[in-house]
Amino acid sequence: MNPQPTPDFSAEDRSALLDTVKRFATQAIAPNVNAWDEAGEVPRALYTRAAELGLLGLGYPEALGGTPAPWSVRNAMSQTLARWGGSGGVMASLFSHNIGLPPVLAHGTAEQQTEIVPPVLRGEQIAALGITEPGGGSDVAGLRCTARLDGGDYVIDGEKVFITSGMRCDWITLAVRTDLKSKGASGLSMIAVPCDAKGVSRTPLQKMGWLCSDTAHLRFDGLRVPARYRLGEEGAGFRMIMGNFNGERLALAAMALGFAEACYDEALAWARQRQTFGVPLIERQVIRHKLMDMQMRIASTQAWVDAMGARADAGDTGPEWVAQVCLLKNHATQTMQFCADAAVQILGGMGFMRGTVSERVYREVKVMMIGGGAEEIMKELAARQLGL
Repeated sequence: MNPQPTPDFSAEDRSALLDTVKRFATQAIAPNVNAWDEAGEVPRALYTRAAELGLLGLGYPEALGGTPAPWSVRNAMSQTLARWGGSGGVMASLFSHNIGLPPVLAHGTAEQQTEIVPPVLRGEQIAALGITEPGGGSDVAGLRCTARLDGGDYVIDGEKVFITSGMRCDWITLAVRTDLKSKGASGLSMIAVPCDAKGVSRTPLQKMGWLCSDTAHLRFDGLRVPARYRLGEEGAGFRMIMGNFNGERLALAAMALGFAEACYDEALAWARQRQTFGVPLIERQVIRHKLMDMQMRIASTQAWVDAMGARADAGDTGPEWVAQVCLLKNHATQTMQFCADAAVQILGGMGFMRGTVSERVYREVKVMMIGGGAEEIMKELAARQLGL
């Protein structure tokens, strides 16, 4: 979570923004998603277009080229873009900077922020986050990628895997072990790494979903990075990583809610037009009940997302809030899973076909349930935050 002041955002401002987001999603994203899935990436021009509309900079300081906005507005933007764009791959690609840049904002120097942040918010460069390694994901304290100080440089060796935007990122906020004698959380640091440096190699990964989001396995072999790119104090990385996860989980919940709504929209439209035994499918009680089951879960998730966003905007982000966000992330992704499954069932054979939103979301739901903290980890973290 970034310690940004909560700006004023009128109801008119919010409405105008969401109208813009919906138009962008329905005109620039939804008609092209199938082709981008086939290509395995979204065009770089989409970043520029999103930047021109102010979407990439939403929630960032004006001095760095952004537009300050409260969590309630950022969540609404994510939800709207997910609902009308219907692609987690597009969301992951366009907004990978929202997990890569927050540590730079929260812990970087003014010089670091000025060099790294504005080109990304203009859509000219791409930022990513590098935490997960081949030997472990949720066990952040056990990461093995090392960075040893050699004169004025850190020399980085190791690997990262499942890195969103890993094939194309210009900057990656990298979690490394700077205390080579430590095996726990105390020896970790974070470094902003320019990805055009010698010693970085990238291998693309093939996935079940998020097909248009490039995902990579990265190797660092004797990569030299100036020590001035270290974020904050050496050894403070674990705290930075844990704090960064909270914002990511809240954003994932808002996205999951939008995807659940997208499945409901498609299922309802299909039920109204599909004729079975001479009457529209919507005339079948069992179908209406499925739609109402979807609505129940969507409504409860909406209320929870709104409540957690409001608390964050009010500065209420203590242990109990963290626990609630962990549980919300689980609830929202379960809502997405339920609605995707119900929508595919309502669409029948058409729901099994590539090109429908529900089929795409059905494949994408698992990464939402794992990314940012798997369900089991979320439950355990929430219990600990509540002192259980």
